[in-house]
Amino acid sequence: MRPHTLNIFPSEPMHVEPSPKPPKGGSGSKKSSEPSTELSNPRNDVASAPQPAKVVKREGNRKGPTSSSEQDGPKTPDPKAYVQQLESSRMKLTQLEQELQRARSQGFFLGGDQGHPGAMGNMASDTALFDMEYARWLEEQHRLTVELRNAVHEHLPENELRILLDNCLAHYDQIINLKNLIVKSDVFHIFSGMWRTPAERCFMWMGGFRPSELIKVILSAIEPLTEQQMVGIYGLQQSTHEAEEALSHGLEALNQSLSETITSDCLTVPPNMNTYMAQMSIAINKLSTLEGFVRQADNLRHQTLHRLHQLLTTRQAARCFLAIAEYFHRLRALSSLWLGRPRHE
Repeated sequence: MRPHTLNIFPSEPMHVEPSPKPPKGGSGSKKSSEPSTELSNPRNDVASAPQPAKVVKREGNRKGPTSSSEQDGPKTPDPKAYVQQLESSRMKLTQLEQELQRARSQGFFLGGDQGHPGAMGNMASDTALFDMEYARWLEEQHRLTVELRNAVHEHLPENELRILLDNCLAHYDQIINLKNLIVKSDVFHIFSGMWRTPAERCFMWMGGFRPSELIKVILSAIEPLTEQQMVGIYGLQQSTHEAEEALSHGLEALNQSLSETITSDCLTVPPNMNTYMAQMSIAINKLSTLEGFVRQADNLRHQTLHRLHQLLTTRQAARCFLAIAEYFHRLRALSSLWLGRPRHE
């Protein structure tokens, strides 16, 4: 059987009915006018590349001028060289994809100005999309906060205030869900807080706020509390702190284990590549658990906000969410003031 080739120079235009007899003086085997749907064999594409087809004017029963493809034929002066160029480009692209995949498997994620351009691949586009969505989330957060503040100052009925509170709580759920979508693509972007301002990053814990510290922030805003509420709030703070400590200890253990894995034979000269690749594979498996830490921390933040909403009255909860929004607003404002501060040499 004849191997498949890149049929980019058909001997006949595909829109013209083939004549019953081939033109006199023609040579070569007759090619099918239907394009092949099978993938070509890369090793045979160059060797069996088609030669330049002879341009033959065909006479048909149709009147009018013939198409440009019939009149001009192929524009490429050397089709074989063109096919070789395409094959060479395709092989280089395949090689580049293999190198990028190898780099990702070894944990070497290079920036756009290092190594191959676009080495971040889909990861970069995902994080950029997340950053844009987070900017939209902040705008909506500001709008909801203004509505809630006006409602508290105007002493709106409790049922209307409760609707605004539910909207605020659902809005916090949205950012947690958005983080859960991106954390699998780039856990380091979420964990390091690169999507937040510098001042906010100073107080970050596993990709977000520390729930027990947030309870301290809102305590003065929700007073006075009943005895039952005080028991519930302080019990929530204690259980939240214990969960944070458990996650923090787990993260420390991961860091220690990861460090021991990648440095076990770092003084070996020359390094054993088989051992090195095996260590990197083990390290990647361990590092993948970082995603689980971020998800558990976000679940703890989610549970804390919902539990506060349950323990407080409607107006207390409104003041609670206003205090949270104001706290993060001031951290962002602090970052802006810090970046814009006068610098004296």
